[in-house]
Amino acid sequence: MIREYRIRDVAPYINWLYFFHAWGFEPRYATVAQLHDCEGCRKGWIDSFAQEEERNKATEAIRLFSDATKILRNLDDKISVQTKCRLCVANSDENDLLLDGVRLPLLRQQVPSSQEDICLCLSDFVRPLKNDISDTVGVFAASVSNKIEVNYTNDPYELLMIQTLCDRLVEAGVELLHLNVRKQIWGYSPNENLSITALHAERFQGIRPAVGYPSLPDQSVNFILDSLLNFEDIGVTLTEHGAMHPHASVSGLMIAHPSARYFNIGIIGEDQLADYAQRRGIEKETMRQYLKHINN
Repeated sequence: MIREYRIRDVAPYINWLYFFHAWGFEPRYATVAQLHDCEGCRKGWIDSFAQEEERNKATEAIRLFSDATKILRNLDDKISVQTKCRLCVANSDENDLLLDGVRLPLLRQQVPSSQEDICLCLSDFVRPLKNDISDTVGVFAASVSNKIEVNYTNDPYELLMIQTLCDRLVEAGVELLHLNVRKQIWGYSPNENLSITALHAERFQGIRPAVGYPSLPDQSVNFILDSLLNFEDIGVTLTEHGAMHPHASVSGLMIAHPSARYFNIGIIGEDQLADYAQRRGIEKETMRQYLKHINN
């Protein structure tokens, strides 16, 4: 299933905290996005900062946010967020997922990240194959075309603005896609009624682990997800190491279990590296290169 979202549709779902972080601003300055668009609100917000240096930074944040929203309006009829999702018949098989018959090997923590003394794997939140009852897992990908960047190659500031906005737009598009999946497409949470702030706080049922993030750190699993989704349908190609192009692209899984939560795989040992490489059908030293950030 492919869904295309206009900028005006996804812009309300942008998490401005990460936009401002990319520009070197502390989280408190991202609250500028919550202001009413009037001079009085802006002045009151600036005055709420105690130090002159902070007020100067707040003024800069207002200017940055104004430039960003202006560019978003200009981009609305030029680019869109392309998303694709597939709901797979799924089961877990120890540390693997079976998605419409395609095996997706996963990694497991070797040191627990909580007081529960449990080493987690994403497969823990999917019905085991041995129970003989099928489950569902969503596979998704999304991207924003990078062709717009060519119009700003002579303006470094606007080019950086475009790049950081596209990163936020693709994440916002996935936020909207996941909302539609939960309430309509999959429909496991039809009565959900959360504010955008609550969505950003991930108060919905289930999780949406993205490739390259702590619970799904192996970028090369994109090759498996691509075999299920065909990324090229939304204009995405993969490098030899599994990185997505255009840069403003994301992929991952949608898991609905009410107890599902995010976690950090952390450092893995030689034993799991060898086991994982065997399950993936990849030479151990090649896999070591894929996982060098979590294997030392």
